[in-house]
Amino acid sequence: MKQYIISSPAIQDLQVIIDYFSETSVVAGEKFISKFEKWCQKLRTFPTIGKRYDGLQLGLRGIVIDEYILFYQVTDNVVEIIRVVHGRRDLITLFNQE
Repeated sequence: MKQYIISSPAIQDLQVIIDYFSETSVVAGEKFISKFEKWCQKLRTFPTIGKRYDGLQLGLRGIVIDEYILFYQVTDNVVEIIRVVHGRRDLITLFNQE
């Protein structure tokens, strides 16, 4: 079983998402965070389950959680959560900036 880490940009993304839900629906926010945590745990066991996004960045994978995409990469012993962004974002521009 692999460990997972959350990158600084992904932590910032999660803070923006939490801030949004704190203003709109705390219950929906709690559900989202619960789903996020469950997916992180599932990725530890099944790291290749996500859709490939090699067109954005080589080795990038993603899982859709509600309207957001949890982007991650897998190395030997680690699943690194790269970003957590709304699916309507311009993903090409987002990943070309990094």
